[in-house]
Amino acid sequence: MQTRNRLHFIFNLLFLLILMVLTASCANKEETIERVLLEKELFDQAQNRLRSGNFAAAAMSLEMLEARYPFGRFATQAQSELIYAYFKSANYEAAISAADRFISLHPNHPNIDYAYYLKGMSGYTADMSIFNPNMILEDAASKRDLNQAKKSFSDLSDFLLRFPDSDFADQARQRMVFLRNLIAKKEIYVATFYIERKAFVAALNRANYVIEHLPNSSQVEQALEIKIEAYKELNQTDLANITQDLLDAFKEKKIKS
Repeated sequence: MQTRNRLHFIFNLLFLLILMVLTASCANKEETIERVLLEKELFDQAQNRLRSGNFAAAAMSLEMLEARYPFGRFATQAQSELIYAYFKSANYEAAISAADRFISLHPNHPNIDYAYYLKGMSGYTADMSIFNPNMILEDAASKRDLNQAKKSFSDLSDFLLRFPDSDFADQARQRMVFLRNLIAKKEIYVATFYIERKAFVAALNRANYVIEHLPNSSQVEQALEIKIEAYKELNQTDLANITQDLLDAFKEKKIKS
């Protein structure tokens, strides 16, 4: 009798254990299904917002998707599309940060060139507001603005160096030509500002930057002229004459071309 009761007790215990395992398994399965559905809903919501051009809202959906499901099946795509959503919603600093993060996390991703491209384009686009020909230049402000523009130029250069055959390479080159000329114009503007205030060494530094770092810009001739004027004012006659020869040669070459 005792043996039968013991067997009955063991049987009931095993039955309860099996029931608990099955119940937990079903609960976990239901929880997994629910999680997948919620993740897919957020992803679809982000896609719909991107397609409709509601980029700020799309960025919010992608941020939520990445925060809730950082290791989900849409996490990598969400990180990539977040760069684009920030860029299109004019949140350029966030786009650059998102691009840097994506590049760090996925250096071998097949679309990594797009992350580099959007990073460069974000800096370029953000800098457009600083190039106002009517603005009053103060030295500190001009230095800060030029540093931002040069960083944009550098990022696009880095993109082209890494991915010269990218589908976005031609667009990057066009932006770089435009940006290069803008930087050169502003350097010349500041150099002229210094000439007017008899800060001739500072003017020389600005003109030299254009000649050395932006030799294909539209402002090289003017940079040489500023150097000649500055050298004359500093009684550096020999250097002024040498620079005049360079300017004459530059003009002759331009005529022939």
